[in-house]
Amino acid sequence: MTIKEKQEKLVEEFSLFEDWEDKYKLIIEKAKEAEPFPEEERTEKNKIDGCQSQVWFTAKFEDGKVKLWADSDAVLVKGMTAMLVYVYSGHTPDEILSSPPEFLNKIGITEHLSPTRKNGLNAMLKQIQLYALAFKALGNKKKD
Repeated sequence: MTIKEKQEKLVEEFSLFEDWEDKYKLIIEKAKEAEPFPEEERTEKNKIDGCQSQVWFTAKFEDGKVKLWADSDAVLVKGMTAMLVYVYSGHTPDEILSSPPEFLNKIGITEHLSPTRKNGLNAMLKQIQLYALAFKALGNKKKD
């Protein structure tokens, strides 16, 4: 499934609900479905600055694709990280870099977050982009 298809699937899921209480519940469900975060990666180095709660991100580059893991000590934030991991993990750096997170606006989540949560979400998105850029450079270096 492409990044765009994954984004569309999330938008479709969220469109089933009118009320934001129900949408928050869906985000929390996403947190429960998240792949476990590797304990050895729960380090200061992997912590995202700019988040109100504690958030960790890590990535590996395997077979030309970026594999992401994320976690948070806040269940709503963990749900948001789970959605980002779902959308972007398992794709090439180029696919990630050319796929803005349009689904977040379509879902309407950015309108329903506090300014500090928005900053945190932007910091998470920036980290995913940085991983993609770094792994793209690594992939290009291997070709040389």
